[in-house]
Amino acid sequence: MFGRKTHNAEIGLFEEPEEWKGSEEENNNKSNVEKVNVSELYVEKIRSRFFTLINPSIAANMSKEQLITKITAAVAEIVDLEKIPLNWKEQSWVAQDLLNDMVGVGPIEELLRDEHVTDILVNGYDSIFVEREGILERTDLKFRDNDHVLGVARRIAASVGRRIDDSSPMVDARLLDGSRVNIITPPLSVHGTIISIRKFPLTKTSLANLVAKGSFTSQMAGFLEVATKSHLNVLISGGTGAGKTTLLNAMSENIRDTERVVTIEDAAEINLLQPHVISLETRQRNIEGGGEVSQKDLLRNALRMRPDRIIIGEVRGPEAHEMLQAMNTGHDGSMSTIHANSARDALIRLEDLLLSYQRNYQSSAVRSQITAALDLVVHMARDNTGRRYIETISEVVGIEGDVISMQDLFAAEHTKREKNGEFSGVYNQMAVRPYCEAKIKRYNLEDELKRVMKW
Repeated sequence: MFGRKTHNAEIGLFEEPEEWKGSEEENNNKSNVEKVNVSELYVEKIRSRFFTLINPSIAANMSKEQLITKITAAVAEIVDLEKIPLNWKEQSWVAQDLLNDMVGVGPIEELLRDEHVTDILVNGYDSIFVEREGILERTDLKFRDNDHVLGVARRIAASVGRRIDDSSPMVDARLLDGSRVNIITPPLSVHGTIISIRKFPLTKTSLANLVAKGSFTSQMAGFLEVATKSHLNVLISGGTGAGKTTLLNAMSENIRDTERVVTIEDAAEINLLQPHVISLETRQRNIEGGGEVSQKDLLRNALRMRPDRIIIGEVRGPEAHEMLQAMNTGHDGSMSTIHANSARDALIRLEDLLLSYQRNYQSSAVRSQITAALDLVVHMARDNTGRRYIETISEVVGIEGDVISMQDLFAAEHTKREKNGEFSGVYNQMAVRPYCEAKIKRYNLEDELKRVMKW
């Protein structure tokens, strides 16, 4: 145990961690401790004694494996000394809980390990929700109090060189596993500290996998494959959690290994399969208020890195101008995502972003630039059951008067047979010839296009 000498001696983390490793059976079970019901009175009694006895400076230099071994032994010793009626399984759960408090994210640590959970939403110390398969549900987990939540939030912020206090009550961060975290604290948050975590799948996503899940048809997957191979510039639109980044990752599987791809994001979400990928991530202001690096700065730098394609995780600010400039200056095949309610709204929002951040820009010039840059707009949606699917695949055709002209190639069919907002999975292929066919021919993919479109 943590340097224990005798039952009456102070427990300290001053001995070498190699002192005792525990039995093989114990170590195999420590990494996956089941949730058990332990009296909060017992847990608090063990916790209060445990944190008064350990040496934090020594604990900080131990790995998680070393810590759990020491913590398990310490809990066993405290249970023995205090005559607390806990069996080995309950002691192991308490040890894991203490470990999560020391180096993890408290009671939500187990949710991070759950591969079926995509979002973790902490609405105060006693209200934790998760999203599984697109559906939000409340859990029975909770923090001890508001200070416990705030402590976890500060640990997350400190891990990325940020801080949380009254002068800086909002933080965007990224956990070690790549999960994106947003934290907001009082006085901006009325009901305590709020933590929102977006998890990303560790496994690669393909178009075939999304077809199997009913997100779109195999014919639409074939068209998206042709679009990627022929270097069409694609904008993926949709609401929060509609699957925009998932579709972008899936489409990227058709990028050739010989191409150099630069990705730019606020928090690294894009997970490409290619060997020649340069991932860039923005940096927020530091404690002194300096050192910020925006997507716009990274995009300008990326143009000097000899990219074949540039992929922007999400366009929502002044980087919209640089993105369109890149698409119009030889970086065909670039992709990005944007929040919007429809494909048409995506172009309207993109136009609004350009006019908001670029002085002396005329609407006509903005529309001309958008039309020249973009080839396809793929709009994602989510029904009431949490199912994510493509609503439309549209292409940008040109300008008619003061309006950007678009035409749908594929569109979801919503019928009266749909119940409770559940998508039927039926699509219509429009009887139009793709305007992008000329560009596809330049890559000798017209035969593949004809096969996909069933001409």
